[in-house]
Amino acid sequence: MMNSLWYENARLPRFPTFRTDSRTDVLIIGGGITGILTAYFLHMKGIPYILVEKGRVCGITTGNTTAKITFQHGLIYDKILRSRGTEMAQMYLKSNKEALKKFTELSRSIDCDFEIKDNFVYSLSDRRKLEDEMKALTKIGYAALFCENIPLPIKSVGAVCFPEQAQFHPLKFLSEISKGLNIYENTFVREMKGTTALTDMGRIKAKKVIVATHFPFINKHGSYFLKLYQHRSYVIALENGKLPDGMYVDENDKGMSFRNHGDLLLLGGGDHRTGKEGGNWAEIRQFAALHYPEAKEKYYWAAQDCMSLDEIPYIGQYSKNTPDLYVATGFNKWGMTGAMVSAMLLSDLVAEVPNDYAELYSPSRSILKPKLFLNCVESAANLFTLSKKRCPHMGCALRWNSAEHSWDCPCHGSRFTEKGTVIENPANGNMKYK
Repeated sequence: MMNSLWYENARLPRFPTFRTDSRTDVLIIGGGITGILTAYFLHMKGIPYILVEKGRVCGITTGNTTAKITFQHGLIYDKILRSRGTEMAQMYLKSNKEALKKFTELSRSIDCDFEIKDNFVYSLSDRRKLEDEMKALTKIGYAALFCENIPLPIKSVGAVCFPEQAQFHPLKFLSEISKGLNIYENTFVREMKGTTALTDMGRIKAKKVIVATHFPFINKHGSYFLKLYQHRSYVIALENGKLPDGMYVDENDKGMSFRNHGDLLLLGGGDHRTGKEGGNWAEIRQFAALHYPEAKEKYYWAAQDCMSLDEIPYIGQYSKNTPDLYVATGFNKWGMTGAMVSAMLLSDLVAEVPNDYAELYSPSRSILKPKLFLNCVESAANLFTLSKKRCPHMGCALRWNSAEHSWDCPCHGSRFTEKGTVIENPANGNMKYK
């Protein structure tokens, strides 16, 4: 079934459509987990807010996650240590530990299949990467475990383990968190004029605006079209698969991930840049047929993630020139903790409360990274590609995704149905024809 299993056994509340002009202290645009958690914290602080979502809440990215809650984001700590130093690596660790702690606290009173699980990042061929990560973790004061063997049907050269991480059912969690919040669905923000949002039925004038739309849709500030690209990944859920004790992910972007949910085995993989060729579900199914021949596929789905230039999210002021506009994006496939860090940080910033992590996640930090060049090359190549089907975001040529029957943008990751209706942003309208 081409739906994530999360949609099958959770019932999200329904919210009204925004139908009149209004004013508020804070406008949140985007009704995924980031927007909802931010609204929740503002609600708890007593700060007036409105959250608007162009479709149904949790309708795209949040509903297609693998829902692992961990502060082990691949082999990230050695990278941050090398690029930004010890203090920033410690800040990244501390902020994401706090995110896990907050999920744990909130989940105590919510029936959302919350489970404590060890998390493992393994490698099939590069033990030195694992050893370098262990050294970095020791330097920043975290006692990870090194595992020589892991209980998976593939041969690894070892794994770095973070004990006592977590997994849960994201939509069951958000069904409870969102109750009573000031949310409007089917409310498409067509345009922003300063901090005033123009919707089909009225204007929302806000003192401050938080853009939590996965990929930021306002092009004239922040240069997110240079700072981000999008990546697709694929999941199948299997019955009768041997269930791992823990959560596992390959350090290689094109590797496999494993976790269970009840009696289902969730296999992830087939990753590729949006608009490019990749293994998709065919690659995972081939793996499953070889290693889990008795298993039966029950669900399959795909997810899309925004990738930053340095693997650290952009959370904070949208740009240096927009003091009342904020953003959260670039979670690099770690959207659960990324969303919680964003919600805690942004709810502080709009309340003008100092937050220790603002500098680490600042969207205005340097963009002079190797991936910037690759993003520019990709955009230039597609802008000058001859094609009648163009993305309305910035005019790039679209490519046909035969696995998912969609038109995808290799530049920034917008996606459209076969007939041209927009599926995923940053495009704010339907496919254009030249």
